[in-house]
Amino acid sequence: MFIIENYLTAVLLCIVTMLCWGSWANTQKLTSSRWRFELFYWDYVLGILISSILFALTLGSVGEEGRSFIPDLNQASQENLFSAFLGGVIFNGANILLVAAISIAGMSVAFPVGIGIALVLGVLVNYLAAPQGSPILIFGGVALISLAIMLNARAYKQLNEGGAEKLSSKGLFLSVISGCLMGLFYKYVAASMATNFVEPEVGKLSPYTALVLFSIGVLLSSFLFNTWQMKKPFSGTSVSFGDYFQGNFQDHVMGVLGGGIWFIGMALSILASEKAGPAVSYGLGQGATVVAAIWGIFIWKEFAKAKSSTKRMLNWMLLLYIVGLALLIGAK
Repeated sequence: MFIIENYLTAVLLCIVTMLCWGSWANTQKLTSSRWRFELFYWDYVLGILISSILFALTLGSVGEEGRSFIPDLNQASQENLFSAFLGGVIFNGANILLVAAISIAGMSVAFPVGIGIALVLGVLVNYLAAPQGSPILIFGGVALISLAIMLNARAYKQLNEGGAEKLSSKGLFLSVISGCLMGLFYKYVAASMATNFVEPEVGKLSPYTALVLFSIGVLLSSFLFNTWQMKKPFSGTSVSFGDYFQGNFQDHVMGVLGGGIWFIGMALSILASEKAGPAVSYGLGQGATVVAAIWGIFIWKEFAKAKSSTKRMLNWMLLLYIVGLALLIGAK
């Protein structure tokens, strides 16, 4: 199977992860105006599952090193299979809340707050589970990112002063809950995998097998989480499964594409975790917050009507994120 050989390559792939995780939500913006995110989400989940199977049967089944996908799946212990599956379930609950927050609050708010919290919590949890890298640089970077989260939340509050207070509170609340759950899922996927990808331990999973089980967890839990969300949406009226089949070709393709883009980021992050360590790999990938904020601020113009003081606050937020991520990169 394809394996990353050194730290530099791992860091570069984590940067690609950052771009993927910060950009996939744009596919929702490219669907028709009537296409609700609850309907978009079914195609998004299919995109994740299809991509995981393609990766497992290609990159996960070639070369002399490691275990190929099918033999690896056959020897895996139930405990590790369940751990990867559980990671998918936890991620899915968090991600549905994140997508809801995006639809209410916009990318430049939902991502910095939700994913920012996920970054802080995820780095701490993964570092305690597998201590790799300089704790001073890792936790210093986390501290700067935490400050950036608070600045972004303050900027959002200023933008909504004088109106839409209920909407503002709902968007922020969903982002916070999503972030708390998002910070936990990666640990379960990492725990299911072998620590040495070249000579994996018996019973443990290769990264490709873990990703397939993770994706199955995402798909199956959607029948609970997203079905409930369709009936009891956070905003708007309820939708039915019949509405899903009313979408046009572009609506469905954008959903599958969004899932594929997100999965590529996840796969590269998991593959990089052996050389970079789970904490650094996860932390760098969650620099997606910067990418998403740039999309929201400069491309989608979500803060076009904000006061100059609010825009300065957003600039400081971006600067703090970038410096915090630089500390994480140097934490090896």
